[in-house]
Amino acid sequence: MRWTVLDSPIGEFSVATDGTNVCGTAFGRVDAAVDVPGDPLSQRAVTELRAYFAGALTAFTIPVSMPRGSDFERAVWQEMTRIPYGETLTYGEVARLVGDPGAARAVGVACNRNPVPVIVPCHRIVGVGGKLVGFGGGLPRKVKLLELEAGVALLRAWH
Repeated sequence: MRWTVLDSPIGEFSVATDGTNVCGTAFGRVDAAVDVPGDPLSQRAVTELRAYFAGALTAFTIPVSMPRGSDFERAVWQEMTRIPYGETLTYGEVARLVGDPGAARAVGVACNRNPVPVIVPCHRIVGVGGKLVGFGGGLPRKVKLLELEAGVALLRAWH
């Protein structure tokens, strides 16, 4: 796994590639992070992430691999990718969508175990009534990501 770090509006953000796919992201600098000059996948991931943080990209196209996780977690992660940019769902809504209406807390656990946050947008899942609860990167980062997306979505709707 090759980790690369980029500066972003939410602080340093690390992205890992395995030569074929993005296989991890992390808030902050991962100790193993090294810039790999000429690694096209890492460069593409950084380019897309920078565009996302600049409000110019609303859907990632880089290939992602999540080899670990229970069937339930993988279903939740897949459902996260279906939440439109600038929108949110509640933990309970996601639980219903994956076929287990009583599993809102388990959805929260799956969000916390998401190996590719931001690219697989766990920040788009909120508590009942839009309450901001839990986020592996900390609530201030979740707020910034949601504000970024809401602002961009609003501007695009007006133009």
